[in-house]
Amino acid sequence: MKELELKVNGMVCNGCENRVKNALETIEGVKEVIANHNDGTVKVTLKEDIDVKVIEQKIEDIGFEVVR
Repeated sequence: MKELELKVNGMVCNGCENRVKNALETIEGVKEVIANHNDGTVKVTLKEDIDVKVIEQKIEDIGFEVVR
């Protein structure tokens, strides 16, 4: 299993965390998502290899900014 940790701007509350979590869990191959608005991180555990750009795009599609 592979783990990613992304820095994400714009998450300000638990609701934001849930939006990111729910959106990323719809991607085939994502096992677990832990979003933390306090430190602006999203940790993603993958069951299979997924291009990080797919995950970044999903986060940006729901209105947050991935710091690259």
